[in-house]
Amino acid sequence: MSKEIILASTSPRRRQILNLFEIKFKVVDPEYDEVFEKNLDARKLALSLARGKAEAALKKHPKGVIIAADSLVCLGKKIFGKPKDDKQAMQMLKALSGKTNKVVTAVVMIDALANKVFYEVIETRVKFKQLSNEQIKKYVATKEPLGRAGAYALQGLGFDLIEKISGSITGSIGLPMEVVFKGFKKLGIKFLEK
Repeated sequence: MSKEIILASTSPRRRQILNLFEIKFKVVDPEYDEVFEKNLDARKLALSLARGKAEAALKKHPKGVIIAADSLVCLGKKIFGKPKDDKQAMQMLKALSGKTNKVVTAVVMIDALANKVFYEVIETRVKFKQLSNEQIKKYVATKEPLGRAGAYALQGLGFDLIEKISGSITGSIGLPMEVVFKGFKKLGIKFLEK
């Protein structure tokens, strides 16, 4: 019997990515309060947040295979979370304009019944075009930047702001499938069984 795969995320983007690969899964809200620990670098912070989501979901689904992820956008040592309003989104996009940022994504997968845990953190480099104030205002007016780390969405209108992507496309959207497939293999999960 195949194990139930649980996506511990309310992100529609992560759900869409898994659906592309015809993986049978259930979505649950991990109901996890994200705490941004100031002393952690982006990789450790993303991993801490993804682990927190996975463990919260595991409490409700102890027999499933949990997949949780967290993405952060970084420019140098500065970490960009989700903008709280249009003004903050404008500030973030002005800072990113013409520069290369990193999308740091952590994936944590837990199979509690088998007592196995897999995790990995990857980075994708995203080079922004040089943006005018008018371009930034128009993009912010779409409301797409709200609720997105770094105030942009590569899979939406934000794609027009980008000059180049180096690394995982699905990772830059929030769920690097090459990592998920590696996790399935390490955990011994046959994900194509329906």
